[in-house]
Amino acid sequence: MLEQQPWADRRQGAVGSLERPAEALAPARLPLVQMVGVNKVYPLLEGSFQALYDINLTIWPGEYCAIMGPSGSGKSTLMNLMGCLDRPSSGRYWLDGVEVSALPDGELARIRNQKIGFVFQQFHLLPVLTALENVMLPLAYAGIPESEQRRRAKQALEQVGLGSKLHQRPAQLSGGQQQRVAIARAIVNRPQLLLADEPTGALDRRTAQEVLSLFAELHSQGITLVVVTHDLEVARAAQRLIHVADGHLLP
Repeated sequence: MLEQQPWADRRQGAVGSLERPAEALAPARLPLVQMVGVNKVYPLLEGSFQALYDINLTIWPGEYCAIMGPSGSGKSTLMNLMGCLDRPSSGRYWLDGVEVSALPDGELARIRNQKIGFVFQQFHLLPVLTALENVMLPLAYAGIPESEQRRRAKQALEQVGLGSKLHQRPAQLSGGQQQRVAIARAIVNRPQLLLADEPTGALDRRTAQEVLSLFAELHSQGITLVVVTHDLEVARAAQRLIHVADGHLLP
């Protein structure tokens, strides 16, 4: 059974890297992301390497956050834990009120598919599939009937401005268009949390601005966004900055 966290008893003690926005203090709202005392240690041939130290972080539904830090600071490790792609070595993590820290792999995969969308610097599109077929993939994994897969994938591509590119393959699309396909794939399952790791890193400045405008639109529709970036301009598009250095959240 999935453990539900009694948030009402924890709200005043919840901590994060920066102050919570005032609107997050409304009664009866539950955190979407809650990490308490999270550490991540990787074993090495000789000894170990600790990537994250005692992370305490709260992210509320509807927030738009940017995680910043130098290379090797632990920001991508933090995103991997947040996205249930990896597990904490110690500490506890609740996603949407469910403790996911020690769930079996099958449950984690189900939660990733249902609750989380991912956008990466490299688009990770399958070159032999059309834009529509790439966006249908998460729905296929979820067991959605094919007719519904096509309808929802088409809707997602239209939402990111690619309704006329349904049947083109990645090689026929620009870098910005490929990233839009990747974003459509990330949102097609209507996730509660969208995680983006350096989403503009492979794009020119103009195309990067188009992607940021799309993120702003998605955020206005209520999706919770967390963007990992080293680009201050990308970070400034967010409402809240979370700084990571040497595996620690900075105050």
